Amino acid sequence: MPRSFLPSIGSLCTLVAAVAVAAPANAQRSALTPTYDSAACPSCAEWNAPQAPMRLFGNTYYVGTRGLSALLITSDSGHILIDAGLPNSAPQILRNISALGFKPTDVRIILNSHAHYDHSGGIAAVQDVTGARVLASAASAEVMRRGLPDHDDPQHGLALPMPPVPRVETLAPGAVVRLGPLALTLHATGGHTPGGSTWSWRSCEAARCLDIVFADSQSPISDGDFHFSKNSRYPGVLADFERGHALLERLACDILVTPHPGASALWDRARTAPDGLIDPMACKNYAAASRRALTARLQREPR
Repeated sequence: MPRSFLPSIGSLCTLVAAVAVAAPANAQRSALTPTYDSAACPSCAEWNAPQAPMRLFGNTYYVGTRGLSALLITSDSGHILIDAGLPNSAPQILRNISALGFKPTDVRIILNSHAHYDHSGGIAAVQDVTGARVLASAASAEVMRRGLPDHDDPQHGLALPMPPVPRVETLAPGAVVRLGPLALTLHATGGHTPGGSTWSWRSCEAARCLDIVFADSQSPISDGDFHFSKNSRYPGVLADFERGHALLERLACDILVTPHPGASALWDRARTAPDGLIDPMACKNYAAASRRALTARLQREPR
């Protein structure tokens, strides 16, 4: 995350320069997406570096940037996209979808891991081009509609504003999102943000089917005013982390992907894809790493 930055609606105008996203020929209009300067977001250029799309397994494809995951799950009834990176990641994601031979306008549903500018910042532009429905947890949906983080977000003072997504439908934990043969389950994994969401589904190649998990970020990162051990902004943060860890420890998980691919060593594993991506212990190890990070963070906080 970038250095401490307190967002406001007005600051968005001073931070961004609009660049046009070329819409498909049958789209009604193009979307304008902002980009953040290096002072506001030192990591954005690295996160948004180009990445060739690739098949992970079966009907699941990586269509994100080098540093920000976006997954496409395809079917003859239309496609589901999870996350859309930064606001200016949208053109790359749409190009990657096209490069795989799919039509961006066949994306029917857009889902989200958590409502920070680096994972949901591009959703407004992708929705504008595709006309897809956007579905999110109640807490994430509220943030996405406003384009500003809630005060209870541990990273409230760090998170940059993002283009609002006016049309967001809310989902309850445990909801199953269906599109033709596709069925993706929402698991509440808060802590990193109050509305953090993990998604799971099965993809098949011939007779072989695997459980794929897009596990939300589990890192205990905050602005300087937030303490995980005791705070009034998000008093349930530790309980939410614990529920998320327990969920990831028991979830069927053959292939793990995370919002930042480096958090789950995706590129190292992908060198021998698809079997290099397969690790039934990956979700358990991811939860264990988060537990260690949270313990270390709590030990550093004032008592």
